[in-house]
Amino acid sequence: MQQTRKIILASKSKARQDLLKSIGLKFSVCVSSAKETHSLSKGCSKLVISNALAKGKEVAKKFDTGVVIAADTVVLANNKIIGKPKNLNEAFKTLKTISKKPQWVYTGLAVTDIDKNKTFTDYEKTKIYMLPLSDEQIKNYFKKVSPLDKAGSFDIQGLGGIFIDRIEGCFYNVVGLPLAKLAKLLKKAGIEIF
Repeated sequence: MQQTRKIILASKSKARQDLLKSIGLKFSVCVSSAKETHSLSKGCSKLVISNALAKGKEVAKKFDTGVVIAADTVVLANNKIIGKPKNLNEAFKTLKTISKKPQWVYTGLAVTDIDKNKTFTDYEKTKIYMLPLSDEQIKNYFKKVSPLDKAGSFDIQGLGGIFIDRIEGCFYNVVGLPLAKLAKLLKKAGIEIF
């Protein structure tokens, strides 16, 4: 693949950056300051797409050329949105809650082609089944991994992976960037992975 266009990732997420590097993309990072909404009035898929769109548009305004990749990942538990926790206490409650029964992870994607003034969107959802976690396991996990930058308070690609019994759907979606869906959107913007 000969990448000729500038790609901008509208996220400071190290996990998302690592995923883009793993598929051979060269990119720069420009963190969005767009406010995320957590209203489920139109459903979770619309929510994550709307948040990804807001992030992508805000970053796209700062550039004259290129393609912006924006994403928003949330966990849906008991019909409530669980994003990144505000503190360790909230992270503890979150992990305790989501370890009790299966939950859904949603990621919205927005790929903006600045040159053609077009944006392509999609979303992915993955069902996660966690093992029941004791208070001690959660506390020990937090001693090794900071949950504060992770939707749902865990990292499936790291130490948090030992909590996962199984998933139904895209693994990379739970990390924060569904790669197959992303590749389809990038293709629409004229960027081929292969």
